[in-house]
Amino acid sequence: MRLTAAALAFALLATPALAADTEGKITTVDRENMTITLQDGSTYRLPPEMDASAVSDGMDVVIAYRVNEDGERQITDMLLPD
Repeated sequence: MRLTAAALAFALLATPALAADTEGKITTVDRENMTITLQDGSTYRLPPEMDASAVSDGMDVVIAYRVNEDGERQITDMLLPD
């Protein structure tokens, strides 16, 4: 019982460490693969429910993302500053 509780507590503590945020200018939008690439070369996967036509090359963005089990950066929230 204690081992199970300890494992659950560890898992809950480790999860937020995988969340992060960044900002930058979009250099490439790959609508087929639902990804964007920022100026620094990092690639992020858009959420499946997002309309990829809402973003385009040259846009400044602020994104929150998490790293999934495959090592991909999955966008969880995106802000398009004015």
